[in-house]
Parts: sequence; structure tokens; C-alpha cells
Amino acid sequence: MYWTEFFIPTNKEIPADAKIPSHQLMIRSGMIKQESSGIYSWLPLGFKVLKKIEKIVREEQEKAGAIEMLMPTLQAVELWKESGRYDGYGKEMLKIIDRHNRFLIYGPTNEEQVTEIFRAFVKSYKNLPLNLFHIQWKFRDEIRPRFGVMRGREFLMKDAYSFDLNEEESKKSYYKMFISYIKIFKRLKINTIPVVADSGEIGGSLSHEFSIITNTGEGQVYCDKRLFDLELDNDDLNNLSDLERAVGNYTQFYSATEDKHNEKIFKEKVPEEFRLKGKAIEVGHIFSFGEKYSSPMKAYITNKEGKNVSVYMGSYGIGVSRLVAAIIEYSHDKKGIIWPNSVTPFHVGIINVQADNKECLKVIQEIKSEFEENNLEVLVDDRDESVGKKYADMDLIGLPYILTIGPRDIKEKKVDVKFRHTDTKENLSIEGAINRITSLAKEKTRS
Repeated sequence: MYWTEFFIPTNKEIPADAKIPSHQLMIRSGMIKQESSGIYSWLPLGFKVLKKIEKIVREEQEKAGAIEMLMPTLQAVELWKESGRYDGYGKEMLKIIDRHNRFLIYGPTNEEQVTEIFRAFVKSYKNLPLNLFHIQWKFRDEIRPRFGVMRGREFLMKDAYSFDLNEEESKKSYYKMFISYIKIFKRLKINTIPVVADSGEIGGSLSHEFSIITNTGEGQVYCDKRLFDLELDNDDLNNLSDLERAVGNYTQFYSATEDKHNEKIFKEKVPEEFRLKGKAIEVGHIFSFGEKYSSPMKAYITNKEGKNVSVYMGSYGIGVSRLVAAIIEYSHDKKGIIWPNSVTPFHVGIINVQADNKECLKVIQEIKSEFEENNLEVLVDDRDESVGKKYADMDLIGLPYILTIGPRDIKEKKVDVKFRHTDTKENLSIEGAINRITSLAKEKTRS
């Protein structure tokens, strides 16, 4: 892709109303545009990152046995009254009246909707376990939307919902989602902390939230850094005891929110060099809530003894659009964003020092084609701008590898390569630069 053929409206000025780095950088790099309070258009650069995160989430959910579907953004009020949540949800619920004077809800979450779908089609224990998920836009009428897409009113969520015969089987589904979340966040290159959490208005007795520590989080989290170094031993975790052991490997380490933190236990369990505390951003939350929705909504199945029983349910959410901002909060510097290879909008940026030089254009096209043959996305800055402006914009949008090519470089058959993750430069042969970047990009994307 050539910069002049794409759409990246960068801006060097910091927006006055943007208070945290991710909000500032997403606007300055041309990823989003605010349309009204808490509502944003996703411009091409931001949309590319959003879709890559969505792809990783989808892949790992499918590997864990979840089946994708799509539920509507608008839901019937009657379902929420049936579950008992309609009156208690609060003013964050956006209600709409259609032309027939019927109330509809712009869904803030989908427990009722998916329970209604389940009860319409599933009647026997033989059809269990079942896990359905969708990735859909939601709306919550936040009283004070702030921090850009971190706490907006409209947002993209992945929601999965598990259905099981009993509490024991529901634990298995819950643990599968726990492990799936660990895998998702590892692929996104963010160190997440699984913390026992309150279930809130969704309900249930078993709940974990997944948080990352940044300078701009909202709550305080304490943890043992050794949990970041854990690796999953087995990709095929279907046995409950194996799942419990895998989850236990993570939950054995100390982790607590401010309200549940015990400083004495923290110091006893965690050696000083492994203690970590800081402000946290929640990026995922999982719940196991049993019959909270299935019982009042009469989502019954016939068990092995021929009796009608309420199905056991769980709910598993990830804020896909929030993750874009969370990754930026986690990985940036004064110059701009630093994307991990797995979600970067382009892997390689090429700065053409002399935009009208035919020899430069020819060599750049050859390098671009070679990268693309190795499935790396390339952005060539072919604008008629100063080299300084091009450098600043490449740093701002955060591409992992940046090549600078001018007439002298072509003559010497060498290029300057900037490695954004380490903010270092090397002068390499053209062939050496291609091989080095291709190898690094593939390695970092896999790991």
C-alpha cells in the first residue's frame, strides 16, 4: 500500500479533550474520529487493527469449541422483564420506541437474547455442552464517556455463552474459556493478570477479570510477576482435571484488586523482586452464573433421568474495541504507538527519501513485492513531504520496522532499518534487511 493511495489523516497537535495516551495517539494517528460524545468512526488505519484483534479473538474462541453466530443489536424488552433485569439495569440501558410504540433495547449485553435462542431449539442433555459466541456492537449510555474508545458509549464486544447440564460440567466450560483468554492475550503481547472478581449485575459465583497494568488504569491491582512467564503445556484441554491444573498454574500466584488485597499475605507469598502493583485496565471478564437466567426464562432440558432441569450457563466477554486502546496504553512512547506484530496495521514502513526518483521507486517496488510474497504488509510513504515529517508519522503510527531509502542507499545497496520496539537503527544490505525483518516478523507473530 502507498500512503498517497490510503487514508491516514495524521495530526501533530494533541487534542485538548484527550487526557490519556491512547485517546491522544488514536486521534493523532488518524485511527478514529469522534462523532459525538463517546461515539467514534473507525478510520481505515484503526479499522485494520480492530479487525486483526477480532480475528485473533475469533480464532482462539473457535479452538476452545465456541461456535460463532450473530445476534441483533436491538432486543425485545419482554426478554429483560422475563429475566428480572429490566428494572434494575439502570440508566445505561438505551431504550428505543419504534413506529408501533413498542419499546426496544439497544443491547448492552446478550444473556437474555442467547437464553431465548437456546430454549427455542435445545431440549435434551444430548445437545450439551454448547458454547455460542458473537462479536457485535453494543451501546451503554455512560453518564461520563471518557478516555476515547476505552470508555465510550458504543463499543465492539465478543460475548460467549456456555450451556451445560450441571455445575460440574459448567466448570469445564468456564476453565476452557479461562485458558482461551490467556492464549488470546499472549498473542496480543500484553501481560494480563487473572483476578478473582465480583460478578456485578450479571450475577454468578465464579468470576475472573483479566487486567493489564498501565500508567492510566482505573483500579489498583497487585500480582506476582512470575505468572507472566507461564506457558501452556497442552493445546487440547478437554479433561476437567487437566483444565483445573492448567488454570491452577495461573491462580496459584498472588493477584488481587485493591478491595481484596492483603499486604501481609502479598509479602509472605511473593518475593520482593516479583512484586508488581499498579493501575489496571480490565480487558476481559468471565462469569459462571448457573441458573440465574435459565430458571426464570424456563430454559429447560431433559436430563438422563428424563427430568426437566434448568441449564447451567456462563458468560465470557472481551472488549475488542477497548483492546485497541489498551494495547496502546501498554505499548507506546513519546513518539507514538508501538504495535506488536500480531495486530500492527502494516508490518513494514518504507520511507522514500526522494519521491520523484525513478530508481528509488523501482527498488522500493521490488523490496515491497518481496515482503508481500512473505505475507508481510507494507506501507510506502511516497508523499511529497520532508523526511522529518515522514519519520515522525511512521513513529506515530507505530509500525514495527521502518526502512529509509534514497539515491545514496541504492548506490551502496544498503538501507537504514529502524526497529520500533527497541528504538534502534541498523545499516544493512538490502537483502540482509529483507531477510532479517521477515524472520523477526514471522517469529514475533507466532510467539
